[in-house]
Amino acid sequence: MVNKVPFSIRNRVMKYPLWFLVIALMLAVSSSSGFCDSGSVKPDAGKSQADTPVLPSATTQAEKAISQVMMDKLSNAVGSEYVIGAEDVLDITVWRNPDLSRQVQVRPDGRISMPIIRDVVAVGKTPTKLAEEMTNKLKEYVQNPVVAVTLKEVNSSNIFLLGEVAHPGKYPLKSKTTLLQGITMAGGFKETAARNQIVIFRFTETAPGMKRFTASYDDIVLRSGISDNFELKPGDTLVVPSESMVVFPGR
Repeated sequence: MVNKVPFSIRNRVMKYPLWFLVIALMLAVSSSSGFCDSGSVKPDAGKSQADTPVLPSATTQAEKAISQVMMDKLSNAVGSEYVIGAEDVLDITVWRNPDLSRQVQVRPDGRISMPIIRDVVAVGKTPTKLAEEMTNKLKEYVQNPVVAVTLKEVNSSNIFLLGEVAHPGKYPLKSKTTLLQGITMAGGFKETAARNQIVIFRFTETAPGMKRFTASYDDIVLRSGISDNFELKPGDTLVVPSESMVVFPGR
């Protein structure tokens, strides 16, 4: 004989819609798995923990996996091979640490300023490379940090042509451009130009600050100095001094 469910019980069950039962099941699962603990900033040696601010961080394997997916998507969206230049605007996201996340513009000296780790060289690096370096720096202070760098604005695809050229100023770098082509963009040399003392300043990833190159127009054109007619990079500053100037004494 089949036992029938009492009408009173059936009536109580039917009062609760399906979505209510689903929510109840989700709450039961989450309560059994527990909540994730937030991490804290690691104290430096010789510093008291009272002097070090407490910041949350991703500590579980699940959070790390989610964070990695987020970082990969951001890198793919921006183009991880893009090389950051001066005046570019970057979105720096430190996963689960809003106090450490911010939007910054790369300064003319090629650096950005961030909380805790302070100045970081950004020029000459890809967003992925910069994110890796910032992650390593933050490990001293935050447990399991995950950093994503997103390119917000591209302002660095320019070169600067100064000195004794017809039209000095800032010029967009839309394709591969050699030194001579850059000078042509600025209208060529003035009569007073010291065309054999051309100076190029460039940010590099390996060395702090700017690297200085010199080139000679006569060597390139008259003496087959093809190697001196090198390709200009975003952010390069090309200076053509005057013949009457002593630009670099003792050179």
